Amino acid sequence: MTSLDDLPIRDDLRGLTPYGAPQLEVPVRLNVNENAYRVPEAVALDIVQEIARSLPDANRYPDREFDTLRAGFAAYLGHGLQPEQIWAGNGSNEVLQHVLQAFGGPGRSLLSFTPTYSMYPLLAQGVGMRWVPVPRAADFTLTPDAVRGAIVEHDPDVVFLCSPNNPTGTAIGLDVIEAAAEAARGIVLVDEAYAEFAHDRSQTALTLLDRFPRLLVSRTMSKAFAFAGIRVGYLAAHPAVVDALRLVRLPYHLSAITQAAAIAALRHSDEMLSRVDSLREQRDRIVDELTALGLQPYPSDSNFVLVGGIDDPKAAFQALLDRGILVRDVGLPGTLRITAGTPGETTALLAAMAALTGQ
Repeated sequence: MTSLDDLPIRDDLRGLTPYGAPQLEVPVRLNVNENAYRVPEAVALDIVQEIARSLPDANRYPDREFDTLRAGFAAYLGHGLQPEQIWAGNGSNEVLQHVLQAFGGPGRSLLSFTPTYSMYPLLAQGVGMRWVPVPRAADFTLTPDAVRGAIVEHDPDVVFLCSPNNPTGTAIGLDVIEAAAEAARGIVLVDEAYAEFAHDRSQTALTLLDRFPRLLVSRTMSKAFAFAGIRVGYLAAHPAVVDALRLVRLPYHLSAITQAAAIAALRHSDEMLSRVDSLREQRDRIVDELTALGLQPYPSDSNFVLVGGIDDPKAAFQALLDRGILVRDVGLPGTLRITAGTPGETTALLAAMAALTGQ
């Protein structure tokens, strides 16, 4: 029988494993930073109706420029953004891929500060870029001087800054982003996938777009809008950047159904953000109560908490799983990453953690 090793795949792909996390049916799933709340029934009904209106024309290709959706994202983001400054794709990963396809490629480099989102090096590899990981400080923070120094030293073509950072939850100050935008000769992208969960939502790189034409800010509907299963990501940037992304997108890459679902969901942004507020409360509850148990959760502006002070993460992971609670071992020594869930899920998690710590 033919195996993967027998196929003429690219040499740099040999020995790799696909990106992914366990998808297990357990009572409490807190491992992949999904929104713990289902889409509200009224919102789901509106989405279904919007999709139904689009279906009779499904024999035609969808709006290639997704103008209505871009206008919806511009209105949602605010900050004076116009539709021509918006791009979107099938999840923020596709949007990041478009950026690297347009501004990266063989002979070019992508720099980011680790630990960070594990898809970045994979996306770089996919387009033949060189990956340049620069370690963060011990507490996972970044300073303007550190960022500026790394960019000057490595002279990357593209810089990715994840804020709040995954998997640590660490926010990046606007002064850090300004330092990166001033030092870089190429593209600086700020990945704000978890921005709606920040303690201060006003601290967004969107406020800097007018000053830096090579600054991009990406977002996703997966987290705040509970749309992980629909796959919609987007970014805001200078209109010229959007023109560049058009050069690499596949034809009609956003289906009519995807566009309809996202347009309808945006009409309910206030209701969806109220669910976000509940998740922020549970995140802070996890930080407070695990601290009281003697563990070391890191400050988080995301919908998850990186918990330090765990002697044996693999054993703790399995012990939680045996209790029906799925979390994530991201490979950082002495840590587990835990997504904020509903109040009931948080209660179950905290009870399990108390039992594991003997309290």
